[in-house]
Amino acid sequence: MTRRQRMNVYFEPGLLKQVEALAERRKVSKSAVIEAAVLSLVSGEDDGRRDAALSKRLDRLGRRIEDVDEAVAVLGEAFALYTRSWMTHQLPVPANENEAARDRAAEMYARFNEMLVRRLAKGRRFLHDRIKDVAGHQVTDRSA
Repeated sequence: MTRRQRMNVYFEPGLLKQVEALAERRKVSKSAVIEAAVLSLVSGEDDGRRDAALSKRLDRLGRRIEDVDEAVAVLGEAFALYTRSWMTHQLPVPANENEAARDRAAEMYARFNEMLVRRLAKGRRFLHDRIKDVAGHQVTDRSA
């Protein structure tokens, strides 16, 4: 049986209170808490757990970034198709009606901005709803 050696260690008062609280919660001595902390630091076992946790978080973030990238691509394509369709079906404005057309366009743009702000304030996302719709259709198609 090996004999333990005594060592005097000095702590800041706040840290010592934390050590005491942890020892009380775990129902062990302060020496046991400090020994476990030093052993963990010296052995490097904490590093492996920390690395694994960091890797897991990074993987999760990577998947989320891929989801966002796909959503932005779908949104960009949808907007491009809508714009192309809209521009294809616009009638030319006669020269004498340019001012009225400009006023009407400004009014429509203001309404568009108001609607956008309202939807964003409510937390509703068109693209998120569409992805759910498409995913639902794919599941239904596969089961048929």
